[in-house]
Amino acid sequence: MGVYVNPGNEGFSLIRAGEYVDKTGLIALVNTSLGTTRRFVCVSRPRRFGKSFAAESLVAYYCCGCDSHGLFEGLAVASSPDYERHLNAYNVIHLDMTAFVGASGADIVPAVESALVRELREQWPLLPEDASLTESILGSVRASGLKFVFVIDEWDAVFREDKANASAQESYVRLLRLLFKNANFTPHAVAAAYLTGILPIKRYGTQSALTDFREFTMVRPGAYAPYVGFTANEVATLASRHGLDLEELRRWYDGYDLPGAGEVYAPYSVMQACENGVVDSYWTSSETYESLRTYIEMNFQDLQDDIVRMIGGESLPVDPGTFQNDLTSIRSRDDVLTLLVHLGYLVYEEGSRTVRIPNEEVRREFVRSVAASAHPRLVEAVRESDALLQSLIAGDEAAVAAGIQRVHDRETTPLFYNDEQSLRSVVKMALLSAIDEYARVEELPSGHGVAEVAYVPRSGSRLPALLVELKWNKPAQTALAQAHQRDYPQVLRDLGTPLVLAGITYDARTKRHDCTIERLDAQDNPLE
Repeated sequence: MGVYVNPGNEGFSLIRAGEYVDKTGLIALVNTSLGTTRRFVCVSRPRRFGKSFAAESLVAYYCCGCDSHGLFEGLAVASSPDYERHLNAYNVIHLDMTAFVGASGADIVPAVESALVRELREQWPLLPEDASLTESILGSVRASGLKFVFVIDEWDAVFREDKANASAQESYVRLLRLLFKNANFTPHAVAAAYLTGILPIKRYGTQSALTDFREFTMVRPGAYAPYVGFTANEVATLASRHGLDLEELRRWYDGYDLPGAGEVYAPYSVMQACENGVVDSYWTSSETYESLRTYIEMNFQDLQDDIVRMIGGESLPVDPGTFQNDLTSIRSRDDVLTLLVHLGYLVYEEGSRTVRIPNEEVRREFVRSVAASAHPRLVEAVRESDALLQSLIAGDEAAVAAGIQRVHDRETTPLFYNDEQSLRSVVKMALLSAIDEYARVEELPSGHGVAEVAYVPRSGSRLPALLVELKWNKPAQTALAQAHQRDYPQVLRDLGTPLVLAGITYDARTKRHDCTIERLDAQDNPLE
């Protein structure tokens, strides 16, 4: 057994020794492509989403020279049709490219080739000493009668860690083409290849660098969607086992809704919450907010304003088609937003072609990045929202009206500010800080109608519920009168908390906002 060539199943054995959520259906999916032109796969996903666990399971399953029956007994792949046929039936080359990028300097290719040739000769001593990498692999196939399965983890490390070194990247791509797009080598030596990393395969213009690979990304995960993260059923099982609040897990770690998988949770954070018994942010234990701040501060096409909107719960349109799948060819707002999807900071909704912040854990990373931003406008937007929320809870009508006026003047042009829907958008922007302590519900069914925007205190919060009614070209008191007439507060009474009822209006003639606030206790009695 070697480090890179036929490394055995020890890596997956360590994983199985802990609490393991069965994702081996991925192996069965890879099996369906063996022996076909579809046998080359690149699956990209963010950090903390189990890339290395998936790679180790594939190595343990395919690697000859070890017996992995016990490791896979009772797991999903064991019930698949071709389970026994492919189990421990191939030579395997397993590479974690981060090790080579960190140790090899400018060009990792010589180090990769040297390490592989050395181990191939150790396992097949009769290989010629002057044979190249491809010649050595072909000689190993002839000697063993088994083709190779390549499992390359963090395949894109050279593009991420050495992103300005174009020559090193081109050398690396040539190596991959030599292995996987070589008519004199590939069909005779390679049974399958599984690449996993954060970025999709580098594009040159409109073409992929490795056209024979099928790609499954956070933008289009395809059949691999159920293996990107934890599904709703898997998290429900974990929550029950560890006595955790499922709704809190959903709020903090869910949101990566993918076609074919439904709700998808960030697996690393879920497992940390289970291990520690605390639902909180675990993002910064694996990477910091500085990288996010770098992209925010590029500020293509008022990107920073868009970031603030998303912090407040908005979804924004995006075109992912221009992204070149690297960190140096970023030329537009859409490129930045698409990159943030691949990094796990945003989720892409293909039907609406929009992006949004997926959950509370990631949203807090955005808030931290904005708060530390070098751009005072971003910092001021968050501070103003904090102050506005406090003014609303305190019943300071003039301060609320003035705060909403400032957001309107900063965020919205008069050309598009012409109805209650646009007013609602400004109010949501102004109250973006409320997302920390409240669940925002728009058009909440209540009493005899639909309330405009309600903010329901999260579990354990001691803050009052908020109900905001909006009117256009009418007095603010009209909004409150309608709220009472239709008994909008009814649905919030069962919370047993005080209620702040706010009527917010805009006068198109004077171009000013107005606000009227009533503060009620849990029994609808006015508060001082």
